[in-house]
Amino acid sequence: MSVEYLFQAVLVMASVGLAFFCLILSRRLRRLNDLETGLGGAIAVMAAEVDRLEVAMRAARDDATEAGEALTQSITAARKERALWDLRQKIDRAAASPETTVVATRRLRKRVENAHA
Repeated sequence: MSVEYLFQAVLVMASVGLAFFCLILSRRLRRLNDLETGLGGAIAVMAAEVDRLEVAMRAARDDATEAGEALTQSITAARKERALWDLRQKIDRAAASPETTVVATRRLRKRVENAHA
């Protein structure tokens, strides 16, 4: 046997080994891409979940915006009510003070006297 035949034999054995390796790799890749049990199925499921979560996030964002607007309106109404309540309290205090009552009574008496005269 010459060196040439030896190199050809080694080359054939390497080719058979690589063919066997490619066969195993092809089977594994096919199983990996299987849509029901492999990575392809997992990717499909995750893509569907991402879409579902995006829809849920959009709905939550819309609900939060609506709730924020409603809260702003409630706060504005409460501030108006508070201002009105403060005004009523000032009027009640002013009407209840004795000085105001005496002055109002004197004015009323003068009007009544002027009306009778």
